[in-house]
Amino acid sequence: MIMEMDMDAMAGAIGVSVPVLRFLLCFAATIPVSFLARFVPGSFLKHLYSAGTGALLSYVSFGFSSNLHFLVPMLAGYASMILCRSRCGIITFFLGFAYLIGCHVYYMSGDLWKEGGIDVTGALMVLTLKVISCAINYNDGLLKEEGLREAQKKNRLIKLPSLIEYFGYCLCCGSHFAGPVFEMKDYLDWAEGKGLWSTSAKGASPYGGTIRALLQAGFCMALYLYLVPYFPLSRFTEPIYQEWGFWKRLGYQYMSGFTARWKYYFIWSISEASVIISGLGFSGWTESSPPKPRWDRAKNVDILGVEFAKNAVVIPTVWNIQVSTWLRHYVYDRLVPKGKKAGFFQLLATQTVSAVWHGLYPGYLIFFVQSALMIAGSRVIYRWQQSVAPAVANVLSFMNFLYTLLVLNYSCVGFMVLSLHETLASYGSVYYIGTILPIVLILSGYIIKPGKPVRSKARKAE
Repeated sequence: MIMEMDMDAMAGAIGVSVPVLRFLLCFAATIPVSFLARFVPGSFLKHLYSAGTGALLSYVSFGFSSNLHFLVPMLAGYASMILCRSRCGIITFFLGFAYLIGCHVYYMSGDLWKEGGIDVTGALMVLTLKVISCAINYNDGLLKEEGLREAQKKNRLIKLPSLIEYFGYCLCCGSHFAGPVFEMKDYLDWAEGKGLWSTSAKGASPYGGTIRALLQAGFCMALYLYLVPYFPLSRFTEPIYQEWGFWKRLGYQYMSGFTARWKYYFIWSISEASVIISGLGFSGWTESSPPKPRWDRAKNVDILGVEFAKNAVVIPTVWNIQVSTWLRHYVYDRLVPKGKKAGFFQLLATQTVSAVWHGLYPGYLIFFVQSALMIAGSRVIYRWQQSVAPAVANVLSFMNFLYTLLVLNYSCVGFMVLSLHETLASYGSVYYIGTILPIVLILSGYIIKPGKPVRSKARKAE
């Protein structure tokens, strides 16, 4: 009773609900728990520790039912690997997404998140990607190396992981709540002290990287808490917003997107610190002299890369990086027929999978279709850049930057407000400029065909 009163008082003091406070405390606890994982001897105990601490923190944060939810896709994926290895990847993909969609519909978590609540679906989203990638990589273990992409060769599993290895990978608390998603092969190498984590990892101190990530998390949360009262999402349907002029409404859309992103930067910075301190975030050494350890395996966002993106094509490589990598390896690349180039279909299909993974709200679906249009439009400008003189190319490059800034922040309103009414109200308030502009660029790309790249002509002349 006293503890509940303390939680109520603490939650009220920082302006969040008790469930969110409980989640934040468990989320922060992943850092010391991950630190202690470094000292667990032997791979079996490491797997046991990863699975046990992940399940315990989930129980404290979300309640007993959370672990029952996790068991469904985990056991479905493992059963498919045992019973039907040649099809286990596709079976697990559809079963995992079917269960996740069911939970999205049942909990309607987007509404809860908008109201300051939280539930288990965020952690279930991360778990679903892990389960699917493990099954697909085990499926790939049947294939011959010739003809496989580099990522397939690196991540494929020849042998079925044991149940404790599998549970440890799925529930590893450093990435369990909010990612990043990483590969089973890397997790096994880390637990067993193989590959990068054998002799090459010795002398690589994680403390500098951890402190950097924590300082980044503190800055991001402070900025978010400062900005959010000034740019509430509810304003898009308020009469005062409709009274503003076009440029003020467009500016408000930019500031709303800018403000919301700092919350994600905070969450991913905490996850990054947790994975780095465990040692799993190690990704090799720099080529500098003396060499320095790299800790970017856990990096999920490049803040400056997002805020100053030169074009929309780079956004997936700097935002939610590990999920973008997952989508590229397990959706985008696998939809491209052998010997063919990827086109708009692969891009749209990948963005649709990403939208469904987030939830079935109209705002998500509209945002990811918008993202596909935004990237396709940016590619057109980039192709034009490559075929003109440097002076004109610089102008087009700046135009691509402005285009990305406008369309990204216009599009992400749908991701934030979720409902169809609010999404269309905000888009309509700026005359759908962020939808019309990419479509005009895509159509213009068919009419104004770029010539051969100027740089390659210059090389030929040399």
